Amino acid sequence: MGIENEIKSKFRNEYHKAVVNLYYTNNVIGEQFFKMLKAYGLAVPQFNVLRILRGQHPNAASIGLIKERMLDRNSDVSRIVDRLFKKKLVERKEGKSDRRQKNVLITKMGLELLEKMAVCEKQEDAILSNLNKKEVKLLNELLDKIRDK
Repeated sequence: MGIENEIKSKFRNEYHKAVVNLYYTNNVIGEQFFKMLKAYGLAVPQFNVLRILRGQHPNAASIGLIKERMLDRNSDVSRIVDRLFKKKLVERKEGKSDRRQKNVLITKMGLELLEKMAVCEKQEDAILSNLNKKEVKLLNELLDKIRDK
């Protein structure tokens, strides 16, 4: 169904339509992903941090490194890490040279949770299953081009 019918609206031009379509599609995908994660007691930014830490494992990551790699750069990484710490999914260690710096490491429990959540990653891929590989590649190229402005 076209965006005009989805939101019952008209657009100034194709550029306006494309921007609204991007926002709307992002919200639809985000909502689906939020529902998947909710079943595991995680919010999207928490899942994002856990995936970053899994990629760093067995090494720890600084709060700054995590913030650089976050999908939502406005996230309060320290608060997200605190919540994950309370759930025993990460551990925090003081920096050796600067005790104010916290290094974060995913725990065994965090790794096990991500292993259980592998089904979410498959469902995440399935969100675009109505596109073929060529279309997905083109979509990625177009989205990259938009951000490279």
